[in-house]
Amino acid sequence: MPDVPLHSFMSDDDSQLSVLRDGSADLSFVRLPVDRDGLNVIPLYEEQPVVVAPKGHEISVFEEVALEDLADENFLDVEEMGGPAMALQVVASGAGLVIMPMSVARHLNAKDTVMRRLTGAPGTQIGLAWLVGTDSPVVEEFIGIVRGRTAQSSRQPSAKQEKPKKAPKPDRRGSSGAKKPAVAQRYAPNPDKGRGRGSRKKGKR
Repeated sequence: MPDVPLHSFMSDDDSQLSVLRDGSADLSFVRLPVDRDGLNVIPLYEEQPVVVAPKGHEISVFEEVALEDLADENFLDVEEMGGPAMALQVVASGAGLVIMPMSVARHLNAKDTVMRRLTGAPGTQIGLAWLVGTDSPVVEEFIGIVRGRTAQSSRQPSAKQEKPKKAPKPDRRGSSGAKKPAVAQRYAPNPDKGRGRGSRKKGKR
């Protein structure tokens, strides 16, 4: 939709819904669960959890780590640390480990830390939210695009109702285009059929 301007901006977990209620945004990508009062919310995908440890920690020798294998580790609460960015700084100091979505850890890319995929821990789900009663063709189009619909999808508001007619298939029977006879052709009988050898009549000299 090249004629519709699109403006995006970052919001943290505390403001992911307030930007909708104060009119700053028409739609918001939110980390579920959220308070759905007065909102339309559709789930989109699940994020992979990771464990982040100080650089040089033994998890660095593995590609992924099971949560049960880290039972003796000191895990920090991200919210108590003041958010993901501050929590990663505390991790870098060697005070403990944190669990967070991979997308967040990659975005912050804190120095002196190492992260690995974590199994056995619940993932977090991302959804799309907008206020009830704010539906419009543009919003519906955006939602459809986010959910993977193409421009040709019949559920897209901008989709054409009439599909283009297919071109006729080429005639592969040859340039003459002659049809095969419905009944097998009959051929004239062989005049020599049924006569013995040498039975053909000789002409007079």
